[in-house]
Amino acid sequence: MRPTRTSTLVIVAVICAVASWLLLRGFYERLPLLPWTGVPALLVTALAEAWTGRDLRARIAGRRGLKPAQPLFVSRMVALAKASSLAGAVIGGLALGFVVYLSGSLNDTVPRQDAVTAAVTFAAAVMLACAAMYLEYCCRVPSAPDRDQSDERAGTR
Repeated sequence: MRPTRTSTLVIVAVICAVASWLLLRGFYERLPLLPWTGVPALLVTALAEAWTGRDLRARIAGRRGLKPAQPLFVSRMVALAKASSLAGAVIGGLALGFVVYLSGSLNDTVPRQDAVTAAVTFAAAVMLACAAMYLEYCCRVPSAPDRDQSDERAGTR
């Protein structure tokens, strides 16, 4: 599996932002208010993934007093990190589309409230994507200096 690229997440977010902006042009008046309840869920998920990444990195490094990480658990955390970073990009893109669409009508109460909710949701989605990228980074096995030197010697023979 290859590491998630930041450029991939940015492209997904931009595509989702454009799609939501295009859809809002025709349907915004018929939508209910944006719920703010997604923000705490995104933030709690981001916090949990960052904490798991910190713990997992220490376990993979083999710090004393910690049980070593099981390979299956690490692979599941990589899958979670990849899915969460993509979900953060999609949610962030949708929220960004709302912000862009509503930026022209901030004088009215309802669009202003929706714009603030969308902006905070965008920030929480970016935090989720960053925490997921950190978790994915923490799942990497550190390279041992002995292994690198033995690989170089084997390649020269």
